[in-house]
Amino acid sequence: MPNKGQHSQAPAGHGPEIMAIVLESQHGLYAAEVADFFAGLHTERGDDRRSRAWTDVAKRIRYRERKRFEQT
Repeated sequence: MPNKGQHSQAPAGHGPEIMAIVLESQHGLYAAEVADFFAGLHTERGDDRRSRAWTDVAKRIRYRERKRFEQT
C-alpha cells in the first residue's frame, strides 16, 4: 500500500490494458469512443503525453474487440 502522497501505479506497460478493461466495463460498446474523447480533449489542452496515452487505450480497446469478434 502506498504511503500518503505516493501514487499506486500499474506495472510498466500495463496501463493501457487496465484502462481498456475499466472503460469496457463502464461504457461497453462506447469504450473506444470515450478514450478517443479524452485523447482529443488532452490534444486541445496541449497535453500530448496524455493524448497519446488515451490514444493507446482506444487502440487497445479496438484490438480487444477485434479479438473477441474473431473468436465467435
